Amino acid sequence: MLIRPATDIDQDAIWAIIGPTIRAGETYALDRDLRREEALAYWMARDRDTFVAEEDGVIVGTYYIKANQAGGGRHVCNCGYMTHPSAKGRGVARQMHEHSLAHARAKGFRAMQFNFVISSNERAVRLWQSLGFAVVGTLPEAFLHPSKGYVDALVMFRTL
Repeated sequence: MLIRPATDIDQDAIWAIIGPTIRAGETYALDRDLRREEALAYWMARDRDTFVAEEDGVIVGTYYIKANQAGGGRHVCNCGYMTHPSAKGRGVARQMHEHSLAHARAKGFRAMQFNFVISSNERAVRLWQSLGFAVVGTLPEAFLHPSKGYVDALVMFRTL
């Protein structure tokens, strides 16, 4: 798998991944009606590095990495990952995460924090825990899942 920086040429492929995920409203606290242009502006904003994962020339995943906070908190990074539905369960998210760890270290980050992991996204929670993340906080019923109702959001953290 090739993981490389995203470019404007990749926007259609990135939208094909993030659009359905946003519309489903199950794993990200984003407006389910977010327009394509707004979603891409968020995912590819100037304050972050955005990457795509390719298999045989086809983009199957994307992630971004950015400082979690400004000033005294800028040594901790934050990331968002999404995988194309056709690639789920094939290790794409794990490979993107491993890439993001190396990129974070190269950029001088000392830790990685996920601010709002939806607890019902059990596959992601298991993956992050297997990669050394600890749940350092629980936000009770902080996310309104479209079919499960109010579920907890987790704050997950690991040092680099």
